[in-house]
Amino acid sequence: MSKTEKVVKPKAVKPTKTKQKKDVTTKNAEGDEKIEKVGTEEEESFREFPVDINKIELPIIQNIVATVELDCNVNLQDVVRRVRNAEYNPKRFGALIIRITNPKTTALVFHSGKLVITGGKTIDDSRLAGRKYARILQRLGYEVKFNHFKVQNVVASCDMKFAISLRDLITLSPKNTKYEPEIFPGVVYRLAEPKMVLLIFASGKIVFTGGKEVEQINQAFKTIYKILLQVASIEK
Repeated sequence: MSKTEKVVKPKAVKPTKTKQKKDVTTKNAEGDEKIEKVGTEEEESFREFPVDINKIELPIIQNIVATVELDCNVNLQDVVRRVRNAEYNPKRFGALIIRITNPKTTALVFHSGKLVITGGKTIDDSRLAGRKYARILQRLGYEVKFNHFKVQNVVASCDMKFAISLRDLITLSPKNTKYEPEIFPGVVYRLAEPKMVLLIFASGKIVFTGGKEVEQINQAFKTIYKILLQVASIEK
């Protein structure tokens, strides 16, 4: 079984020790001096920070969708008769479905020779699964190739471990958000860089979609993490 890929927690967000701020001396209208104590930047940062960041669950890859071109036509009726783990119902869906257990994935095989692999937890697993599906067809006599492997979508999820004010979020980022609670309970947040769509829920759970590589999940997490701290709630 392959290991799931995780992104790295952003170190820059966690408050770090800084120099002590100097006391501020002010004068009132009568000319009397008054010394005001000012806390450290670290203390002020922690006062604003609503949760223990060590409890935050980092994004975990849940599904990778990838495609491959086999460069040959495939007789789907022929394959479903000869492959044990194959399903094909042309009245319901135009592709043949094949499943393997190592790595645990599902493939959609189209007559044109296009292969769609779903269920992978890592890009390497998705590529390996694609080659295994290609070999299955090769053993049946099809002159398949393995061209243009491409990741189409990386889906990940995480739990921030603090509640989020969705109303505050859409007020903070009106151009990036869409919120229709009567239709869907979460905020749809569109990131421009990296170009991804995030589903953000009041519970603190987030689903990342639209990534093309794991590093984009990493970047998206770092970006949204800083934004959500501004609309975090201590109720959770």
